[in-house]
Amino acid sequence: MKGRNMTRWRDPARDPRQEPKSNVITAEGAARMRGILDHLSRVKRPALSTKVGEAAALGDRSENADYTYNKKELNRVIARIRYLTKRLDELQVIDRLPEETGKIFFGAFIELEDAHGDTLSLRIVGHDETDTRKHWISVDAPLAKALLGKAVNDEVTVAAPGGDSLYIVNAIRYAPSA
Repeated sequence: MKGRNMTRWRDPARDPRQEPKSNVITAEGAARMRGILDHLSRVKRPALSTKVGEAAALGDRSENADYTYNKKELNRVIARIRYLTKRLDELQVIDRLPEETGKIFFGAFIELEDAHGDTLSLRIVGHDETDTRKHWISVDAPLAKALLGKAVNDEVTVAAPGGDSLYIVNAIRYAPSA
């Protein structure tokens, strides 16, 4: 089929161009993923199945845009359900505090200060729950790897494309449910 872009959703964990990601997640992240899976399974998939059935009943499927669109959406939802189900089985939920809460480990909320005196607040979470708006970074990110095991007032140097960045750890805290 010339000219048609036949793409499908691919599991980023299986992409050979990427490093393997850690299979850890916070309790909140796991609950959020289970909620998405539940919504897709109990609400979205049945609704799309109904729409596909109704559109198919109208006759010629080859010229039925409603049928084609809803069928593609249904296939995307089914693929996402499969991925989430498999991924949740692979993940290890970290729902306890580390023994040394004075050091940076998975789930920590951290405040850093750079060489210019600017502060940066972030949290180290699993790959599946990273969120740039909240400043939640993956435990696999170079900055997170450099921070693991550090304590308040420790200096951390991180290699960055524009040159090395130096940070000082100002504060570490953990969520009560972590």
